[in-house]
Amino acid sequence: MSRQYIKIRGANEHNLKNISLEIPRNELVVLTGLSGSGKSSLAFDTIYAEGQRRYMESLSSYARQFLGQMEKPDVESIEGLSPAISIDQKSTNRNPRSTVGTVTEIYDYMRLLYARIGIPHCPKCGREIKKQTVDQMVDQIMNMPERTKIQLLAPVVKGRKGEHVKLLEKARRSGFVRAKIDGNVYDLSEEIKLEKNIKHLIEIVVDRLVVRPGIEKRLADSIETVLGLSDGLLVVEVVGGELLTFSSSYACPDCGISMEEIEPRSFSFNNPFGACPDCFGLGYKMEFDEELMIPDKSLSLAEGAVQVMGWQSCTDPSSFTYGILKALSEEYSFELTTPYQDLPEKIREVLLHGTGGREVQVHYKGQRGEGVYAVAFEGLIKNCERRYRETGSDTMKQEYETFMRITPCRSCKGQRLKPGSLAVTVCGKNIYEVTNQSVKDLQTFLEEMKLTRQQLLIGDQILKEIRARIRFLMDVGLDYLSLTRATGTLSGGEAQRIRLATQIGSGLVGVAYILDEPSIGLHQRDNDKLLHTLCHLRDLGNTVIVVEHDEDTMLAADYVVDIGPGAGEHGGRVVAAGTAQELMANPE
Repeated sequence: MSRQYIKIRGANEHNLKNISLEIPRNELVVLTGLSGSGKSSLAFDTIYAEGQRRYMESLSSYARQFLGQMEKPDVESIEGLSPAISIDQKSTNRNPRSTVGTVTEIYDYMRLLYARIGIPHCPKCGREIKKQTVDQMVDQIMNMPERTKIQLLAPVVKGRKGEHVKLLEKARRSGFVRAKIDGNVYDLSEEIKLEKNIKHLIEIVVDRLVVRPGIEKRLADSIETVLGLSDGLLVVEVVGGELLTFSSSYACPDCGISMEEIEPRSFSFNNPFGACPDCFGLGYKMEFDEELMIPDKSLSLAEGAVQVMGWQSCTDPSSFTYGILKALSEEYSFELTTPYQDLPEKIREVLLHGTGGREVQVHYKGQRGEGVYAVAFEGLIKNCERRYRETGSDTMKQEYETFMRITPCRSCKGQRLKPGSLAVTVCGKNIYEVTNQSVKDLQTFLEEMKLTRQQLLIGDQILKEIRARIRFLMDVGLDYLSLTRATGTLSGGEAQRIRLATQIGSGLVGVAYILDEPSIGLHQRDNDKLLHTLCHLRDLGNTVIVVEHDEDTMLAADYVVDIGPGAGEHGGRVVAAGTAQELMANPE
């Protein structure tokens, strides 16, 4: 088969000196030369920019408005160009929600695996959870104190956008009178107008009961009606009290804890249905820290021990802040002149976390007169949290953040997910324990895992995809990373090789891949793996153009282009082009 070329004529981007060059297609091509000689200008700012621009122009005007249009590079013409994909070192995603698992899409397959073959356990006692019958639900409700007022709710919409007009009309025609929508109760006979672009929670009120002997038959009938409406989910609202969730799918008979149907989104820390409710799926929280707020504990409150913004005025007897502290000192019998470190533990707890609703009498004389005010002190930390949350000034936020420390979330211990999601296991490990292993250990786990015949039947195709993508990460020398590693903590070389592994997994052909020194930071052993990966990309039917200084990469390349001879204005020319063997044979 005859060789095909990308034909470049008159490239003048940045310091390039009217370069004309033919680069073979579907081969591994290395661009080399001094730093600043113009390699990246040719690879990224000319070839990639033009390939991307042409591909964008082939899309509809509607699609182009969502994508950034690239400027036309300073080049006369480029022929034989494929759609281009750039894999450089500057494209690391710094989003705190982005991890190695999410960018490689391995975590998406892990979520699907756990949703399909995972075994749910009770988050409290650890016992395996099985389906709950109507009789069991009735028994549990009848165990409530007599005369407890309850209403049975059927959640028919959970976290879905729309006006849901037809659904509400159908409920009205079926004889239901009320619906609880986003926490508010509506009469179905009235016109209900919902915001179309907001996610809603709609629960049909099926029955309202008072717990007492003799209601078992009616209760069972109502429960069956609820389960029929909501695909097996029942919410029992104790009037003025808690909400209890029952499921005909999963429930713990000992603890009385019911779990919702397990779905892939149950294991997503970027989705409210799976994320830890305290840290919202980040795994850590920024919290006000006593050590930073009160750095010198030898000072008393009257001497300004509290350094946080808004509380320095507690040294001024005419301020309201001082009035609050004075009232607290009188109520709890301590002196404002006592060094903070000598205050009893109980007093320090009140100062930091508040009086728990107990009111103190604050005497204050202001510009509008003098008075006594009953104040339930919320505590130093809660007060600062509220001020931080409510301020619209970035400067104020930054000031408050100097008194905050990043700490792992106390609820999920940094695991990002709800307790119910973390209680689902495959081969005895939950999804965090599996993905927190190094890629090498994860590969071993996947090879040695023992599944039941039914689990194998369901999860075989998912596992096949996970194993393939794990192998691609191994091939680019990233066996030491874990899938939970945040992409913001990766080096440029690591981020580039992760994108490279993802592209291999996509299996695209006929594409021009352009890479920026992928061998940076690699041990020689891992460099060989990387070369094998690049050759694999080429063998699939792609053009692979690599900006590189590495000798082994140049020797393995099908074609080498040397840009130079110097840097900056002294570069920008093609010094030599050909195979590595041809260039070494003609050193001139």
